[in-house]
Amino acid sequence: MTYKLFLYLCLLLGPLPSFAAGRVECSSIKSRYLPNAAGFCALLPPSYDAQPHKKFAAVYFLHGLGGDHTFLVTSGAWNIIEDLQERKKIGEFVIIAPQAYTSFYINSRSGNTRYEDFFIRDFIPQMEKRFRLLNTRSARAISGVSMGGYGALRFVFKYPQMFAAASAHMPALMEKLPHASGDMALNMFIGPAFGHPVDGAFWKANTPFAFARTANLSGLKIYFDCGDHDDYGFDSGAQEMDKLLTARHIPHSFHIYPGRHDAVFVAQHLPESLEFDSAALGLSK
Repeated sequence: MTYKLFLYLCLLLGPLPSFAAGRVECSSIKSRYLPNAAGFCALLPPSYDAQPHKKFAAVYFLHGLGGDHTFLVTSGAWNIIEDLQERKKIGEFVIIAPQAYTSFYINSRSGNTRYEDFFIRDFIPQMEKRFRLLNTRSARAISGVSMGGYGALRFVFKYPQMFAAASAHMPALMEKLPHASGDMALNMFIGPAFGHPVDGAFWKANTPFAFARTANLSGLKIYFDCGDHDDYGFDSGAQEMDKLLTARHIPHSFHIYPGRHDAVFVAQHLPESLEFDSAALGLSK
């Protein structure tokens, strides 16, 4: 069995027997910024319990639209992570996946869901206390898939002082919306975060592009990829982001690989982003 096929089967078939003695802890927290409690799952590495006084670096992993905070566990990706640790491809760090519903990780147009405020002001500080995490920029990275890739790049471009690295698979990058703001299909596609009907100007003001143009990104490690046949055309947006960062002389790693917008693509390239994040956190070469 090839390694890529193993990864694909992990994501499609779900959890397999563990390679190492890590564990998963899932719970939820309430916040004044959200109308409902937000769940989260923390993937703790093998040495977390064995070394009770050690503090760890963290990667915040953001799920896509239609997913939730259990994605890395229920998809079998946790087995991929443990396999990479077992083979010393990545170091040991805590991975935390928060629940985001259809928020796109922003403060909503209506003001009812202030997810950005929740994540920056409540979630990260609470996680750093709960899970013995280092509270420095050099010990934080952020990653995501699709809507979560949008969120990861947006957070790191808006708050570059908080993170050492960002990685994103098939991020939902569109600088301009493809249809008229009142299009019902568009509302169904991106959810209510940008207004109902969708406010095109609000979308444009909140995209990762808006922050990537002016932010001081010096020292930041950036990785993103997309399939050449992405079902939503996000490959075009990813190429535009590549051009923008290149024009600003911002070092980054960008790839267009064969593939669509699906679990197969994530399975094939998740190890690459995890190895990138591990190296950016100084935990591996």
